[in-house]
Amino acid sequence: MGPSLPEVWLRGPVAGFPPELMPVAHSLLQVLEEVDTAIRPLSFEELWARPGGAASVGFHLKHLAGSLDRLLTYARGESLSETQLSALEGEERAGLANDQPAILLRAARATIEAALRQVLTTPVETLNEPRRVGRAGLPSTVRGLLFHSAEHAQRHAGQIITTAKIVCGSRGRP
Repeated sequence: MGPSLPEVWLRGPVAGFPPELMPVAHSLLQVLEEVDTAIRPLSFEELWARPGGAASVGFHLKHLAGSLDRLLTYARGESLSETQLSALEGEERAGLANDQPAILLRAARATIEAALRQVLTTPVETLNEPRRVGRAGLPSTVRGLLFHSAEHAQRHAGQIITTAKIVCGSRGRP
């Protein structure tokens, strides 16, 4: 997002997305832009720094991608896979070779792009269909899961941006 470019939701409709799901598309596209900008300048150490004991940028990035994938799985009416459950357990762990900024950023981008494809292909007439969430099978709908997945991703993008600024600022970098 350049200095003269407004936020995604102020740029008008996104081609192909139904009006009922446009806020989800806008939110996910905004997350895509913001996360990309925030992660690129970070080193491995900065990605996993925990200023003041706060969660690291790396955690927020892994959780953003993982939770988005899980919520959209529920929106499709599916159960989580063993791979997804394993990824959930590993979201707070750092230091693995594939926990490098560029690798995690590519994974997050791929998850957000997959989410956009799912939103694009979700029939509007299914939005009020019931869905169950988590081991407890809590009630939701396709609409609820799509909107929550977007706002949850936006929340973690905000944490990524803020924590990245703190980490970079403490190293004397903008």
